[in-house]
Amino acid sequence: MKSILYLGCPVQERAETEQVLAAANLAVVWADSASTALSELHRHDMPVLLDLSRGAAALQIARELRDDRAATLIFAVVDPRRPDLTTEAVLAGMADVFARPIGGRRVANAISRELGAGAKNGGQAVEITSDDLYHYSPAMRDVMPLIARAATMRAGVLVRGEDGVGRQAVARAIHAAQVNGSGAAFVCVDCAAHETDDLEAELFGAPGRSHGGETTARGLERVSRSSRLHDAHGGTLYLQNIAEAPTRIQARLARVLRDREALLAETGATIGLDVRPMAGVDPGFDDALQEGRVREDLFRRLSVIRIDIPPLRSRREDIPALANYFVREICASLRVPPKTLSRPALSLISALPWRGNAVELRALLESVVTGLAGGRGIGLEDVLAHVRLDGGAVVYSSGGTLRQARVRFERDYIAAVLEQHHGRISDAAKALGIQRTNLYRKMRSLRVTRGPS
Repeated sequence: MKSILYLGCPVQERAETEQVLAAANLAVVWADSASTALSELHRHDMPVLLDLSRGAAALQIARELRDDRAATLIFAVVDPRRPDLTTEAVLAGMADVFARPIGGRRVANAISRELGAGAKNGGQAVEITSDDLYHYSPAMRDVMPLIARAATMRAGVLVRGEDGVGRQAVARAIHAAQVNGSGAAFVCVDCAAHETDDLEAELFGAPGRSHGGETTARGLERVSRSSRLHDAHGGTLYLQNIAEAPTRIQARLARVLRDREALLAETGATIGLDVRPMAGVDPGFDDALQEGRVREDLFRRLSVIRIDIPPLRSRREDIPALANYFVREICASLRVPPKTLSRPALSLISALPWRGNAVELRALLESVVTGLAGGRGIGLEDVLAHVRLDGGAVVYSSGGTLRQARVRFERDYIAAVLEQHHGRISDAAKALGIQRTNLYRKMRSLRVTRGPS
């Protein structure tokens, strides 16, 4: 059992927290001050969980620990209703940020990633849980109860959202919470990636030689041991692009999900098929449904629970922690020392439109990390070399003088940060690292409007 030092955990939460971490094979050492923590760390180096409920005082403790123990892993624990502390934790160099109440597997996965185990798996977490879904934003906090409810049921789940929002991650979190380490499979099938015959063989397998045909007089579907449906028994079948599946295949899927049993093609024996269906769909799915490209009987079994995932631009409070997670994950996969994001870089990343959502964010950060010559910091100029503001031209364009390019950038950047902070001058000035009076002066000179407050 690995040890972890927890600094500043409220006393009333300790018993439950200790149980949660013990379930993930983590033993807790408690500390209430920086001096006590340093004393424990000098005897035995271990990762640190630092509770940030004390705000600035806790961040000062983080700096003291970092000055004395530069190589020690420090993770932050924050109240999801305080996204400002999430940003400050990232800027203070925390390896990751966990929302209270913490999940043991989430902590264990993060420790494994930081200690190098994640690099062996291409930087991927060992197991995705709901704790891996950053939910500091009001938009995602509204989604989390639906995810928790879905994890208690075996009913179909329709996860809807734009490309790149993490539909499959949500489905995997629900699956992981429900199977609870039982080893039941999460089987993913992209219905748009196969021709009709290949898709049918993928889902149902090849029929047995002596038992041809798809159904029997009882109406049961035939499946083979090589089928993805058979693989998903006891677990989850996650379908992508279900509207692209031919009607005949949709009908066969609906029958299997209705009957919860099938004929095994190899033997002709009746077998149970306890398969939980989930589907990840984009906003255009509603049109496909109205146009009749999705069968009603299949839709009913897929959509007992419907979860709408907000786009990244509607959950900007999650971006700092998510960006930090991606950077650490990318560094682990590339086997390079972890990098930290500067405040200006993080402010720019948080203000961008992210039309490609988390997938686009990760791709940008991978380009940034890969292009760094060395050092630990990711500065504003490192990010600027790879971004477009508001989906327009690349910031470093060939037109105009350097002064004109700087003016264009400052205007767009300040406007984006003001929009991010809903026109609040104090918050925008803090994010930009300048005084309120200087921000007002720049807004006047650049003709930037405040926007709605």
